[in-house]
Amino acid sequence: MISYAQQDPNETEAASVSAEDMHIAPSPRVSVQAFCETVETAATVQSAGEDRRLGKAHIKIQMGGMPAAIEAYRSAPTPNVIVIETEGRGDILGGLDHLAGVCDAGTRVIVIGRINDVTFYRELMRRGVSDYVIAPVGTIDVVRSICGLFSSPEAKAVGRVIAVTGAKGGVGASTIAHNVAWAIARDLALDSVVVDLDLAFGTAGLDYNQDPPQGIADAVFSPDRVDTAFIDRLLSKCTDHLSLLAAPATLDRVYDFGTEAFDSIFDTLRTTMPCIVLDVPHQWSGWSRRALIGADDILIVAAPDLANLRNAKNLYDLLKAARPNDRAPLYCLNQVGVPKRPEINAAEFAKAIEAKPIASIPFEPQMFGSASNNGQMIAEISANHRVADMFHQIAQRLTGRGETKKPKNSFFAPLLGKLRRSGT
Repeated sequence: MISYAQQDPNETEAASVSAEDMHIAPSPRVSVQAFCETVETAATVQSAGEDRRLGKAHIKIQMGGMPAAIEAYRSAPTPNVIVIETEGRGDILGGLDHLAGVCDAGTRVIVIGRINDVTFYRELMRRGVSDYVIAPVGTIDVVRSICGLFSSPEAKAVGRVIAVTGAKGGVGASTIAHNVAWAIARDLALDSVVVDLDLAFGTAGLDYNQDPPQGIADAVFSPDRVDTAFIDRLLSKCTDHLSLLAAPATLDRVYDFGTEAFDSIFDTLRTTMPCIVLDVPHQWSGWSRRALIGADDILIVAAPDLANLRNAKNLYDLLKAARPNDRAPLYCLNQVGVPKRPEINAAEFAKAIEAKPIASIPFEPQMFGSASNNGQMIAEISANHRVADMFHQIAQRLTGRGETKKPKNSFFAPLLGKLRRSGT
C-alpha cells in the first residue's frame, strides 16, 4: 500500500510562498526516482536535487512518464519516493493501478500534472498517491513536496539553524553570535541553543559565564550515542530560554573532523530546539562549509577593511550560489569607528557585495571589554544602549519574528473589520 500525505489542490496558490518565507525541514537519506514527460520538469527536478534540503537524498531522473515507471519496476525494487509527471487523466489513473501492482510496500508517489480538479485529486488520493503538484512546477515546489513526505503535520516544527561566521579572524563574530542568541531567547522568548563549533578556542562558555563539564566534544567524538536524551544532558542552561552546547576550549587533542561530523548533532537539535545558533569559527574546511550551506540563515560579520571586504564578498557569493532557493546571506559590519584607523564605509561594502549590511556596530571597547571580562551580554550591562538595540534588530531579521506582514485585501475585509469592531 502506498502511503500518502494529503494536500488539497485548492491550497496550491497559498502554499506557493517564497523560499524566504517557507521553512522546509530537510529530507532524510532517501532514494528518489523521477519519471518526467517534459524537459522543463526534468530540469526543475534536477535543480531541486541540488537544493541543500535534499542534500541527503539520492535523486535519479528518467524520461517517459508513467509507462517508463511501470516498465522500470517490473524487475527492479522501487525507491522510497517516485515522482511521475503526466499530462492525462484517464491514463494516469489506470497507470497508477498498474504501478501499485509493482510497487514495494512503503513507496511514496508524487504526481505532477496539469489537471486542477477536486474529483481528480480525490481519485489520486484514493489510489494512495502521496502528493499531487500542479504543473508547471518550480524548484521549491519539488523540494517542498519531497521533504513534506517526511514531516508529520502533528510534529513540532523543525528548529531553525542560524550560522554566524566572521569574514576574517578577530572581527568579533562570536561576540555577535552570542549576543544575538541572547536577544532571540530573551526578547523574542524563543527557546534557543548556542553551539560553539570552535572546539579548541571557543569563547561561548566565557561569554555566558558557564563552565560545563561536558559539551559538543562529547557528542562529536561519540556519534553512535547521539540522540535527544544524550544531547539534552550535554546542554548547559544559561537562561530560561537559552542553552549552550559548549566547546571544551582545550588543546589536549587535535580537532580534525570529517565533512559530516556534526550532521547528527544538528539534526537532533532541530527536533527539540526552535532556534539553533551556530558559532562557526573562521576556518575553511569540509565541515564548516557544510554547516554554513546547510543553515537556514547565515550572518557574515566583517570589519571595515579591505581584507574583510574581499573575504565577505567571496563568502557571500559562494553561499548565495550554493543556496539558490534560500534567502541570500546577511552581513553586518563590526568594530566601526576605530580612532585614527582608515575604514571602508558601508556604502562601499554595499556596492561591492551588491547588498546592504543589516547593521553597522560601532567600536565600543570599554563596553564590550567589560561584558567579556564579566561573562555578560551587552544587554545585561547596558540594556538601553544602541548596540543592544542593534542585536535585537538583528535577532528579528534572522528569525523573521519582527517582520509583520500586512494582510492582503479581500472581498471580505470590510465585513471582517466591522465584526472585529463590534466585538470590542
